[in-house]
Amino acid sequence: MSPQTKDFLARFQSVAALLLMVVALSLMPQISGTFLSQENGLNVLRQISVNLCLSIGMTLVILSGGIDLSVGSVLAFSGAVAAGLLKNGIMLPAFGVALQFTTFGALVAGLAVGAALGWFNGWVITRFKLPPFVATLGMLSIARGLTQLWTKGFPITDLGPDFAFIGTGHWLGLPMPVWIASLLVAVFVLITRKTRLGRYLYAIGGNERAAQLSGLNLRAIKVTVYALGGALAGIAGLLLTARLDSATPNAGIGYELDSIAAVVIGGTSLSGGRGSVLGTVLGCLIIGVLNNGLVLMEVSPFWQQIIKGFVILAAVALDKMNAKE
Repeated sequence: MSPQTKDFLARFQSVAALLLMVVALSLMPQISGTFLSQENGLNVLRQISVNLCLSIGMTLVILSGGIDLSVGSVLAFSGAVAAGLLKNGIMLPAFGVALQFTTFGALVAGLAVGAALGWFNGWVITRFKLPPFVATLGMLSIARGLTQLWTKGFPITDLGPDFAFIGTGHWLGLPMPVWIASLLVAVFVLITRKTRLGRYLYAIGGNERAAQLSGLNLRAIKVTVYALGGALAGIAGLLLTARLDSATPNAGIGYELDSIAAVVIGGTSLSGGRGSVLGTVLGCLIIGVLNNGLVLMEVSPFWQQIIKGFVILAAVALDKMNAKE
């Protein structure tokens, strides 16, 4: 096989996989009518929006040569903080006042919490030279514990129609989560392709030592990347909380696996320096269509986990083979 053919297959393997999956599910008589309906298509797009927000941030982190295992817990804590502030406000006993939050204020607070936790990840990794796997694994536990403390182990519900709109509302016929995720895709495609930060990500992920010798401020760039990843996890938490009208202590468990799977399936190399946000969009679509098809076929959730695990293994193996070539 010629190098040009190999490059073509590597570039479009995600598109081919998605098309084959759609065709296969469309040909199954027991689900074809439901699967091909407009309602189901919008449902798939709505369902992948949360994972897409997480996966954009994960793409940035992996492009820089890192990994973030804490995004599911950061998602949960960001959503819980926003819900708690909106529903109950916050007491300041030292001043004898109680602060109440508007919907916008609660959204900003949830976003800020996600960015702060992501910044802390980046700071720990760069300040103490910890492996990203270890540092973000620690944050996974920290953020989950903070969520349990904040919620006291109970869901926070009845958040009001204004907050619910970002998760369940529609505009021009499309769900709001789809609009928000699409906007984020456009912004981060621009950042990765047209800005210095994007070029620095690829440089650091491709060869960190060479990037350092060329004068790049690795610490500042990595902290920025992890902060952006945390902020995007915060947005995902806000979307999920608004869609469910509930912030639950166990929200986001296992979401980091779906996020990493979508990024790798979309063609981003786990070793860093190679990949794209648009590839991640395809990866999220593949995961979303796979989940949707398995649910429509009434496959047991336990088998769904097994199948998804094999898909992840196949994607990583393909990534390693492409790297060797």
